Amino acid sequence: MMTLDTFSFQNKRVLIRVDFNVPMDADFNVTDDTRMRATLPTISKILDGGGKVILMSHRGRPKGTDDSLSMKHLVPHLCKLLSQEVKFIDQCVGDAVVEMTNLLESGDVLLIENLRFKSEETAGDIAFAQELSKLGDIYVNDAFGTAHRAHASTAIIAQFFEGKKCFGYVMSNEIENINKITGDTKKPFTAIVGGAKVSSKISIILRLMDEVDNLIIGGGMTFTFIKAMGGSVGNSLVEEDKLDLALDIIQKAKVKGVSLYLPSDSVNADHFDNDAKTIYSSVENISSGYMGLDIGEKTISQFSEVVLNSSTVLWNGPMGVFEMENFSHGTKAVAEALAKATQKGAYTLVGGGDSVAAINKYSLADKVSYVSTGGGAMLEYLEGKVLPGIAAIIED
Repeated sequence: MMTLDTFSFQNKRVLIRVDFNVPMDADFNVTDDTRMRATLPTISKILDGGGKVILMSHRGRPKGTDDSLSMKHLVPHLCKLLSQEVKFIDQCVGDAVVEMTNLLESGDVLLIENLRFKSEETAGDIAFAQELSKLGDIYVNDAFGTAHRAHASTAIIAQFFEGKKCFGYVMSNEIENINKITGDTKKPFTAIVGGAKVSSKISIILRLMDEVDNLIIGGGMTFTFIKAMGGSVGNSLVEEDKLDLALDIIQKAKVKGVSLYLPSDSVNADHFDNDAKTIYSSVENISSGYMGLDIGEKTISQFSEVVLNSSTVLWNGPMGVFEMENFSHGTKAVAEALAKATQKGAYTLVGGGDSVAAINKYSLADKVSYVSTGGGAMLEYLEGKVLPGIAAIIED
């Protein structure tokens, strides 16, 4: 398989599938450019090699053309990141786009319009993929965040670049780093799984049961476990149809010898608001009319100790509603514990949108071993699934 380091890009049109699905404020300022910055080494490698870069991506889930989701809004920020002009065309396929790519000179960068303005993209339409393929001489997939989707630009297009396709540095780094927590992993191995619902994390929890020594559960899914065990959780989020599943996970952990850690205390609010009235309680004794929105100090202490005594740590999902300052302490403490564990020599991987947002919020991204740009893709890869965007490159 060809790699980014073995290709010659001189005077070649290089079509790169990037993941520029980044958040923006009401004035179209990028509020988190992690995914954009991650692609810079790939883009720079090709430009330094005399290539002509054509960038394609999606933003959001538009139903047809939506000006608020146009890629044009990313051009100013991308120009700053690359320190050069970035050309833009408000189409993604067609004669005008092909002509514009043919007029590019070595060192030029062109960003094309949001791929999902065309329904054929998510449908994995082969004709649409073939039209996209006309925009480049070489295809580079550097969009790990969409590697689990069999979309036209991530998987279907690769068949038109036999012998002229490869991963970018984002993709290759993701695969290399995620592989570090599968198989022969340094022990003790701790997985921290948070977020709102057990149902969205069940596959990864069951997969990790065969790998980890410690499994820490936090966030809203906590209360499904607590209620299943007979606790009183007030108005906290509970998946009533997943109570038996929670008990099954607890039992599986016992059978497999996995130490399962659930919160012991909770910060509770009388409504979902940063300025709500708050009370503290044990996690199994939350008063009626209150909901758990963060882990308490005892839990923070216990979870941090487990992390600090680990050699490998995977973090996916926050411990509470960290977007609200009054309920962010648990998530911040876990992020800080990961940073300290990394300093002590542990391998720490952070993945999933909320976890990545948290590690960036607390300016700790450079204090952990690796921050994955892919949420769903990372989880599916860890589950052992074959990702279409990966398979399309390695299967020539």
